Amino acid sequence: PSRLPTTKRQEVLLFINSITKMVKTKLTWESRKRNRNDNDPSDHDDNPYVKENVCFQTASGLKSSTDASTAKEYLISSDQFLSLPPEIRKVDFSKRVSWRKFAPYTDISLPLTPLEQTAEFTPQSPALCFHVNAISGRSRATTLHFRSDRVVRTPIFMPVGTKGTIKSLTTEEIMNDEALDCPIILGNTYHLALQPGTELIKKLGGLHKFMQWNRGILTDSGGFQMVSLLKLAEITEEGVTFENPFEVDHDSKERMLLRPEDSITHQNNIGSDIMMALDDVVSSVADNQERFEIATYRTLRWLDRCFAAHKRPEEQNLFAIVQGGLDTKVGGLREKCLAGFRERDDKIPGYAIGGLAGGESKDEFWRVVDQCCKALPDDKPRYLMGVGYPLDIVVCTALGVDMYDCVYPTRTARFGVALVPGKFPGTLRLKSNEFSNDHRVIMEGCKCTACKNGYTRARLHTLLKRNNPTAATLMTNHNIAYMMYVVKGMRQAIIEDRFEKYVLKFIHDQFRGSENGGEDVPRWVQDALIAAGISVEVKC
Repeated sequence: PSRLPTTKRQEVLLFINSITKMVKTKLTWESRKRNRNDNDPSDHDDNPYVKENVCFQTASGLKSSTDASTAKEYLISSDQFLSLPPEIRKVDFSKRVSWRKFAPYTDISLPLTPLEQTAEFTPQSPALCFHVNAISGRSRATTLHFRSDRVVRTPIFMPVGTKGTIKSLTTEEIMNDEALDCPIILGNTYHLALQPGTELIKKLGGLHKFMQWNRGILTDSGGFQMVSLLKLAEITEEGVTFENPFEVDHDSKERMLLRPEDSITHQNNIGSDIMMALDDVVSSVADNQERFEIATYRTLRWLDRCFAAHKRPEEQNLFAIVQGGLDTKVGGLREKCLAGFRERDDKIPGYAIGGLAGGESKDEFWRVVDQCCKALPDDKPRYLMGVGYPLDIVVCTALGVDMYDCVYPTRTARFGVALVPGKFPGTLRLKSNEFSNDHRVIMEGCKCTACKNGYTRARLHTLLKRNNPTAATLMTNHNIAYMMYVVKGMRQAIIEDRFEKYVLKFIHDQFRGSENGGEDVPRWVQDALIAAGISVEVKC
C-alpha cells in the first residue's frame, strides 16, 4: 500500500481493516459459542439467548420489538428432547399415518364444489373457506377464500417478495399485468422484522397497505433462516437467536431472539392471510439423526406455542409445517410429525411440507412429497415450501400439492436466465453470445411485457451485458408470467380432467430422448409419476 497514491492507499487500508474486523468478529463469535455453558447459571447473566421478553439486545441496551413472553408451560428439559411426545405415544406406527382421505386414495368420493360457489366460513375455520373444485388423478384444482374476500385458485405459484416487494417490479405491475395477475405472494417474517420492523408495518395498516397490495399474502415464520443463516444462528428450546447479518462490528451487533411467540406476533402485525408456524428446520443433507429427531418433536411443541400466541384467528390462518428430514419409512420421523398434526387437526386450517429443496436427491425429495400428500387430509390445502422449478411443480402437482413458492424464477431472471417451455432444463441464458443476433422474442405467444412488445433476445442480451436495470424488469416480468402460464395451464387441465395428457406433453417436450438428440426422462420423474398413476411410457 505504501507505493500507491495517497487516495488509493487509504482505500486499500480501509478495505484491509474491514476484512480484519470481520475475521475478528467471526472468531470472537465462534469462541463465545464454544465457551458458553448452558447449564451454568452464571453464564446467563449477560447472555442474550436467555433474556425474557427481549427480542433484540445491543451493546447500547435492550430493544424489544414485541412484548410476547415465552410460554413456560411449553418449555421442557433437555433430557426430554428425544422422548416421543405424549399425545402420540399410543399411535400404532406399524401402519401408515393418514386421515380424511378420499378417492383415489380410498373408494369414497370427495364432494366437489362448483367453481362459482361463494365462501361459507365456519367456527372451525373462521378465516379460510377451502373448496376442492376438481380432481384429475391425484391432482386437484381448489379455491382458497380468505375472510378478507381475497381468493386464490390452485395450483398456484407464489413469487417471493422478501421485504414486501418483488425486486425490479412495482405492485401495480404484479396485480394489473394480465400476464402476471398474481393472486398471492410471499413475504419473509425474519427480514420484515429486521427491516423495517413489524411494529411500523402494523402502524401503517399492515403489509397489504404498506406495499399497496390488495391480494393474498403468505408469510413464512423465519424457520428457514435456521438453515440459510445457520452460521449466524443459535437454536434452543426457547427459540432461535440470530446475529444481524447486515452489521460487521461485533460490539454493536444486534441479536434477534425469535421464539414461536415472537414469530406469531410479527405475523399478526404484518397481517398476512396465511401465517406459518415457527418450526425447527434442519438442512435435509445434515448427517445427524438425533438432531432431526429433536427438531421433529420440537416442531410439535412450538406449534402449540404458536397457537397460544395467535391473536387474530378470525382473520389470519396459521398453517403447520411437516418436518422429519428424509425419514419416510413406516413409523419414521415424518410419520411421527404427521401423527402429531393429526392430533391437532381441529386447530390447523392448512398444511405445508417443509425441510426440502436443500440439496437432497430428487429421489428422496419426491418420496417425502408423496408420503405427505398420501397422509394429509384431502379437505385442506397442501403447500410445498421452497420449490420453484417448473418440472418439480408439474410432478408434485401430480402427487397432490396445491401451492408453491421459490426465489428461483425472479432471482434467475436477474442473472439473465429466461424460463421457457421445451427442451430440458427449459431455460435460455440470454447473456450467452449465441443470442447476440437472435431476433426472436423469448417465447412466442407469451403476453409478458418483453414478449408482447417485441423485445428480441438480441436486445435483452445487450441490456443484460451492460447491466441495464431495464433488463432485470423485463426478465422478471417474463419469468413470473411463465410461472403463471404453467399453473394456469395445469388448473385448466385438471378441471377438464386431462391432466395426465398435460403432464405427458410437458415431460416429452422437455425430455425428447437420447435418440432424438435430447435427454431421457430421469428415473425419479418416472417413479414419481408412476406413484401418481401416470406412466411416461404412454404416448401423448
